[in-house]
Amino acid sequence: MADEVVDLEVARQKMKQWRDEPLRNSEEITELGECLILEHGNKLGDELWTIYEQVFLASIDCRKMDLATMCLRELKSQFPDSVRVQKLNAMRLEAFDKYEDAEEIYEKILESEPANAVVRKRLVAILKAQNKIPEAVKELNEYLKKFMGDQEAWTELAELYISQQEHKKAKFCMEELILVNPHNHLYNQRYAEILYTLGGNENVEKSRKYFAQALKLDNNNMRALFGFFMASGYLASSSKDAKTKKENSKFAAWAATKIGERYQNATQEQENENMSELENMLDSLQIAVPQNIPSQRLPES
Repeated sequence: MADEVVDLEVARQKMKQWRDEPLRNSEEITELGECLILEHGNKLGDELWTIYEQVFLASIDCRKMDLATMCLRELKSQFPDSVRVQKLNAMRLEAFDKYEDAEEIYEKILESEPANAVVRKRLVAILKAQNKIPEAVKELNEYLKKFMGDQEAWTELAELYISQQEHKKAKFCMEELILVNPHNHLYNQRYAEILYTLGGNENVEKSRKYFAQALKLDNNNMRALFGFFMASGYLASSSKDAKTKKENSKFAAWAATKIGERYQNATQEQENENMSELENMLDSLQIAVPQNIPSQRLPES
């Protein structure tokens, strides 16, 4: 009995920790959560319903639809008129690609709760799932008129614009994010990538500065390090000013040395794996190379 109580408390604390932390460990949540519900459900009190919801969301993520259906059935039985449970039901319909049915539920919720931010974002998700990107962009813009402080929504809008090759609009989104959180290295890095994609000496010079800022905020950001090298190399090759050429050549050489050091310090096995990563890094950056860049070689370190 003592062991059972310890196991119960450990499991409860673990589930609470996973709820509080922004981790996407859905497989672990479904395994531990299902066990907790089946073996100790009668000892959890009101926390049982929180765990049902937690397991439901993780089950949707893992496509464990039988488990998700079981959790939703119990929640519906306990809270038949709950808007929150209606939203979960709509999410289950989304998982089965029943978008019209899900949208109908969301629209009904909005009639009584027009400021429900979560539901409005689910409508954007439905449009994205159907590859209706222009409609998703429009809906997200309307959402941001009401919830301007939602950083996740600004990030999503920027990515949607990038997918449509509307980099100037994506640039504006990232500027909004940097204004709110200037110390986020990922925002600085993404903004620099967009500037680099737009091309032209002025944009690329600005991108180099933001890649540098991203590195200053997180010196382990390899995308920023590669971006800094690319921007510096471009400016060293394209600039007509001798001082600017010399300065950026030094920047590019420094970046090349740092890139080399990262892999020289790895074990041989890790180095072989990481060198393959290095070769594919530019492809994974999700940025386009500006047109008319002179060919350039990695400076000798």
